[in-house]
Amino acid sequence: MSPHALVRASLLVLATVLAGCAQLDQRGDLSGPVAIAPKFSVGQRWTYRGSEGFRSPLVWQETHEVTRVAADGITVRVTLDGDRVHGTREEILAAPGVVRQGALMDIETRRFATPLDRFRFPLASGETWNQWVDNFNETTNKQGQINRYVRVGGWEKVSTPAGVFEAIRMRVLMRLDDEEFWRYPTTCNYLIWYAPAVGAPVREEKEAQYYEKGEEFDGTGAIRAQHTLIELVAWTK
Repeated sequence: MSPHALVRASLLVLATVLAGCAQLDQRGDLSGPVAIAPKFSVGQRWTYRGSEGFRSPLVWQETHEVTRVAADGITVRVTLDGDRVHGTREEILAAPGVVRQGALMDIETRRFATPLDRFRFPLASGETWNQWVDNFNETTNKQGQINRYVRVGGWEKVSTPAGVFEAIRMRVLMRLDDEEFWRYPTTCNYLIWYAPAVGAPVREEKEAQYYEKGEEFDGTGAIRAQHTLIELVAWTK
C-alpha cells in the first residue's frame, strides 16, 4: 500500500470511529445541569477497585488522597496495592481538572509542558475539546507529544460498589507518543463517568490497542494494550 493510500485509509478509520462514538455519546439525559468544579481539601480520599485483563485479570486497590491545597496548585497522592501491582505516585493539578503532572493510560508519571485539561469545568453535555500536548514521561525517560480528544455526553445513573450516582459521561480518545520502528502509537478509547456528588470519576472503562508496522492491513489485527475497569469503592465526603 502506498503512503498516500495508507493516509487515506487511516483518516477513513478515524472518521468512522469518531462518527460511531458521536452516536454512542448521545445516550443519557442531554438536558441535565452542568457539572461544576469540585472544591478540594487536604485529607479528601477516593478509593477505587481496578481490574485489568480478561481470563485472569490483574486486580488492585487504588487510593487518591489530597495531600496539599495551595494557591499554586493541588497535590494528590495515588497509591496502588495488589497482588501483582503496587506503588505510589503524585499528581499535581494547577486547578481542579487541570493536570501539570499525572498519568494518561497506566500508572506512569508524565510532566506536561502545557497543562492537560482532564476535565474542563463546568462540564456540559455536547462540549468537546482537543489538545496536542508536549510531555516528559518519567517512566520511560522520553519526551513526546500526545493527542487527547474529549466529548462530553449525557447524564446517567451509574451503579458502583460505593453506591448509585448521577454522573455525566465523557468519551476520551487518545493517541500516545510511544511509536517505535516496529509499531505504531497506542490509541486509547475510554469512557469516564464523573459524579459531582463525589467530586471525581466513579467508573472508568479503558480500551487501548496498537498495530505493528506492516501488519495493520494484512489481517493480523490490532494488538490489545489495555482492557481496564475502575470503579469507586469508597470516598470521604
